[in-house]
Amino acid sequence: MERWRRMRRTGVDVAVAAAGAAVMAGVVGCSGGAVADDRRAGGAEGPGAARTLLRQAAVRLAEAGTSRASTSMAMAAGGTRIVIRGEGVYDYRRQRGELRVTLPEEPAGRALRRPITELLTPGAVFLKNRGEGVPRDKWVRVDAGDSADGNLVTGGATDPLAAAELLRGTRRAEYRGTVDFAGTQVRRYEGVAHLGDAAVRAATGWREGLRAAAKGFASAEVPFDVYLDGKGRIRKVRQEFSFLNETRRTVVVTSTTMLYDFGAAVDVRLPAAGDIFAGRIASR
Repeated sequence: MERWRRMRRTGVDVAVAAAGAAVMAGVVGCSGGAVADDRRAGGAEGPGAARTLLRQAAVRLAEAGTSRASTSMAMAAGGTRIVIRGEGVYDYRRQRGELRVTLPEEPAGRALRRPITELLTPGAVFLKNRGEGVPRDKWVRVDAGDSADGNLVTGGATDPLAAAELLRGTRRAEYRGTVDFAGTQVRRYEGVAHLGDAAVRAATGWREGLRAAAKGFASAEVPFDVYLDGKGRIRKVRQEFSFLNETRRTVVVTSTTMLYDFGAAVDVRLPAAGDIFAGRIASR
């Protein structure tokens, strides 16, 4: 099964993980809170209120400041299910995060891959330990506008803030009741967001990536399942992206992000220009 795809940008070949796909996006200020939004839209249960809440998810995260994050990305094809997992932190006000992403285990007899360190920003993702031929102390940069998926799935994890910005494109949403999430009562919503709509409404830094994704995926519609706490913050979001593989079959990649420990200490520093690899990455 093809696990790698090569993506060409500015003379550099970037091998991209995600089981034959690729993987991943600030914030518009808004006053008031989730409760105020509910009141204006007629209650959390109504479709109008649901759309309002979901479209403001990125704003609520900015108000929260920071959090820890856990991600997973799964794809099933040819009888094989591949899962990529990540753990890290995010600073929503500075619009940057850091994840340590673990790729699937290699077949027996082959060395295990080292985890990939990813630095997430609105316009690009920086990857370390990514691609053969890249020195261990160097980063690979993938610009959102240059990737067919807008970096929504490029690194094997969806940027948490990008996932929230995508919800600005919510077209349909239904309230599914409350559930307990790690001791916190959260409201569950199911619906569909449109990448094109999200690109129009998104904060400036995320528009180019969302526009690229709207053109690059097999469908611009993204089904989702999201859980919001009492402050309108995302606690868990599951989004489904569809793309065409090399045989022109539609394959679905499911991205799940969980956010917790809001207010955690976060210090994400982007690499200096001299630390970014500018050479050619060997094919895999």
